[in-house]
Amino acid sequence: MTAKPPLEKIQTSEKTLERLTLNIPGFRGYKLREQRREADRIVRDHIYRALEQSRDNLTSCFQALNDAKASELVEPMNRLIAKLDRVAEKINRASYGYSGFFDAIKVEEPELDNMLTYDTQLMDLARKIDEAGNSFKADLTQAKIETARTNQATLDSLISNLESAFDQRKTVIEGVKV
Repeated sequence: MTAKPPLEKIQTSEKTLERLTLNIPGFRGYKLREQRREADRIVRDHIYRALEQSRDNLTSCFQALNDAKASELVEPMNRLIAKLDRVAEKINRASYGYSGFFDAIKVEEPELDNMLTYDTQLMDLARKIDEAGNSFKADLTQAKIETARTNQATLDSLISNLESAFDQRKTVIEGVKV
């Protein structure tokens, strides 16, 4: 059994009264946009939780490097954790696709679908960060300090890729793909 996409999950969990309100003129579009925003919130919450788990792994790595007296690796590890924190908070606090009544660019269903699809793809990048963090932690558990620089560089690159992809989110939502 495969998991339902977030938008489908939200739409199927509606109550009868909510389904009836979709027949009210003007309300249907509003409700459909809200469903897409809610689905996107769920996806980004998932990404944020995955990045928090990765941060916990990196904190364990930081502690292991500190315990191993690998002082030249401790400060880069600290910066890596701070960078991951910054990106995670950026994702957590990003807009859910609202636009004001007088805004030049309106965020309608197609744009919200683009946002949801794009944020779902960001989960793959968050997964790669988690996998790299798990690998780094496993190496340090086995006292493989010599792989630390490579692991740090890999994680730094993955976190930068996630941040770059997330920074392009607004242009993707507005339909101006880079």
